[in-house]
Amino acid sequence: MTVDVQSLRQQGVDLTDRALEALLPSADTVPASIHGAMRHSTFAGGKRLRPLLAYQAGVTIAGSLPRGIERLGAALEMLHTYSLIHDDLRRGKPTCHVVFGEAIAILAGDALQTRAFEVLAGLDSPAAATVKIIGLVANAVGTVEGMIGGQVLDIESEHLKPTPELVEAIHRAKTGALIRVSVVAGGVFAGANDDDVARLDRFGRKAGLAFQIVDDVLDMTVDSAQLGKTAGKDQATEKATWPAVYGLDKSRRDAAQLIDEAFAALEPYGDRAEGLKSVARYLVERQN
Repeated sequence: MTVDVQSLRQQGVDLTDRALEALLPSADTVPASIHGAMRHSTFAGGKRLRPLLAYQAGVTIAGSLPRGIERLGAALEMLHTYSLIHDDLRRGKPTCHVVFGEAIAILAGDALQTRAFEVLAGLDSPAAATVKIIGLVANAVGTVEGMIGGQVLDIESEHLKPTPELVEAIHRAKTGALIRVSVVAGGVFAGANDDDVARLDRFGRKAGLAFQIVDDVLDMTVDSAQLGKTAGKDQATEKATWPAVYGLDKSRRDAAQLIDEAFAALEPYGDRAEGLKSVARYLVERQN
C-alpha cells in the first residue's frame, strides 16, 4: 500500500489549521495584544507534525480518521508552539518577543498551554479516555522525563562535554516526549486498549528519538554549508547533540535503525498503519 505523504501532510495541516482558527480567540478579542501574539506564533507556518502523528495513530487504531480528533491535534500544536515561544526567548531568536515584547511573549506561551488543556478537557471522547489523555499530555510536558525537564537538561548541558547518556536523556524528554504522546494520545482517542497503547508508546519513543537525531544532523550539515568547515567539528565540544557523540554517519544509521524498530511495533495493524509509517519515514528523510 503506497501512501502519498505530501498529500497526507497537507490534509493534516488543513485540518489542524481549521481547528486552531476556531479554538483560539480572535486577534481582536480583548486583551487583543496577547491573542494577537498567540496567533502570530501559532500560524507562523509550522509543519503540524505532532497533530499529524496523532491523526495517523487514530487511523491505525480505528481504521479511519476518528471524528473530532482535530481538536486533540490543535491542542498538541498549541503546546508545541508554547514551547517554541519560550525556547526562542531563551535563545534570543527574533520571533514572538521581537514583535510583541518579552512580557507578552511569555504570557502568550503560558496562555497557549492553558488553552491547550482547556481544549483537551472538552474532547469528544469517553470520560476515561479524556482523563487518560490529559494525564499523558501533562506528564509529557512536565519535568520528569517530559519536555520542560528536557529543556532544563539542555540549558544545564551547554558547557558540558556531551555523553551518550546526557544526549539521549535530553532528546527523549525535550523533543521526544511530545512526539511520543501525540502518537499515544491519538490512539487513546480512537479507542486503543492497553496492548495498543504499549505498541504506540514503543513506536513513539523510537520515532521521537529518530526525529531529534535527524534534526541534529541537519543543524550540523547546514552549519557546514554556511561556515565552510567540517560539519560538527566545532560543535562537538559545545552542544549535546547525537553527532557530537557519535559522528554524522553513525547518527544517520541510528535514525534509520530506530525507524525500523518503530515500524516493528506496528506490525499487528497491517495496512492501517501505513499512514503512520509514512509520517515516520518522512521524519528521517526530510531535508529541513
